Amino acid sequence: MRSSSLPLPLALTARLSPVVVLAAAGWAMSSGPFAATPAAEHKEERKTANQPASASAPATAAASKAYSAAPSPCASVAKKTITSLVPGAKTAGKEIPSTDAKLRRTCSWNALKGYDYRWLDVSYEIVESDAAAQKSYQETVSEKSGGGEVPGVGDSGYSVVNLATEDKQQTREGVVLVRVSNALVTVTYNGSDFETKKAPSADEINKGAIKAAKEAVAPLQDGGKS
Repeated sequence: MRSSSLPLPLALTARLSPVVVLAAAGWAMSSGPFAATPAAEHKEERKTANQPASASAPATAAASKAYSAAPSPCASVAKKTITSLVPGAKTAGKEIPSTDAKLRRTCSWNALKGYDYRWLDVSYEIVESDAAAQKSYQETVSEKSGGGEVPGVGDSGYSVVNLATEDKQQTREGVVLVRVSNALVTVTYNGSDFETKKAPSADEINKGAIKAAKEAVAPLQDGGKS
């Protein structure tokens, strides 16, 4: 019979600490996998005899920026999906404080059931234009090389799975990156088994992360535009 009385490995004890979680979620406060790039796309405005440049600029900006605010991340994934991916977790999730909740929002779910531990993050970031979002997306994909494209999700989708070992304890983590116009979505899903010290299979983690990502994209595609 399983018992959860043994201490957690240091690497994953940190994951369960609210204080460290806030520190680990620093991307939501200032930078991160989808940090907004400072340079905005520049488009030359066409002027007409009856339309000054100042009148045409807002229309151009509006056309290149579909979203102006991030959806609620804790409501982005179905309760039954949370129950399946993170057994034992409260389905309401916990939103991480952000310096600008309009543009960056993150929700986390984590639970230890017996010896099985699972963690799920869903993060949104709204940047200034489609071009800036595309640039940030490509830079992040380059940094997280070794994965592959995820078809049928947003304008662009990418997933990668990695295995880490510390003190003989394995942890497998999957990350899915999605761009929808000027909105960027990051889903992180990982797990460990503290009894066997093995990690869940790459297939399990990858499929779980992609499932959560597809659900997280839905609020953007279902009418979340400016």
